[in-house]
Amino acid sequence: MKTALLVIDVQMALAHEDAAGAVRSCPEAGDNIGRLLSRFRAHGDKIVHVHHHGLDPDDPFHADAPGAAVQPFAAPQGDEPVIIKNVSSAFAGTSLEADLRADNIERVVICGATANHCAESAARSASSLGFEMVYASDAVWAYDATGPDGVTHSAEQIHSVTLANLQGEFGEVCSTDTILNA
Repeated sequence: MKTALLVIDVQMALAHEDAAGAVRSCPEAGDNIGRLLSRFRAHGDKIVHVHHHGLDPDDPFHADAPGAAVQPFAAPQGDEPVIIKNVSSAFAGTSLEADLRADNIERVVICGATANHCAESAARSASSLGFEMVYASDAVWAYDATGPDGVTHSAEQIHSVTLANLQGEFGEVCSTDTILNA
């Protein structure tokens, strides 16, 4: 089964959040994304980078903002395509689905940011479009968040609930080691 690695929104806006002291889950996510990239590159497998470009000029992900730049460890190499999106799902309003189908891709491995936002949106969309979806549990991360009820949820709680929501219903949730050993 032809597989593609989708690297979602590994951009400087998130590194800036980290530097400002944001509490995040899965500190090893960057290393694991790097391991996935290395393995896919070594095998000549398809890698697609997805970058978010917010439309609001004040958005830290706006194309003209420093936060839109890719984090160096996840920078595209060679002819690895980059899909630019303006909404949470990598499939909405982009050529991603058509590009994957043109390359006869049947399975996608999803990593990147954030676990409960754009990476999750891509996972749900991929599944709904009929791709076999594998979500790299330790190659994504989440941040603390406070809900509309005023309750604060830890990054670890959000990460864990995201994995629980995706497992089985939308695809398979696996560790980076499990993916690399498959």
